[in-house]
Amino acid sequence: MNKNILVITVDKRKASAVKVQKILTEWGCIIKTRLGIHDGVMDKCSEHGLIILELAGELKMQQQMTKLLAILPGVRTHFVKLGLK
Repeated sequence: MNKNILVITVDKRKASAVKVQKILTEWGCIIKTRLGIHDGVMDKCSEHGLIILELAGELKMQQQMTKLLAILPGVRTHFVKLGLK
């Protein structure tokens, strides 16, 4: 069994968050699990965020979503294929 994980880092979170969220919403059917992490709360929110996604569905669709996210300014992606026994 394989697991595909997408790790996304977002710099300038306030400027990029809406665009990132739009893409994640549009591709929501291939997102099995989503974890979003950023430092700080309330009036001390961090400008840097980390999103970890467990993906489902076709590899081609996963790669397309990854590319759309990666072209956004301040957004970096790392696609991880885990081979599990």
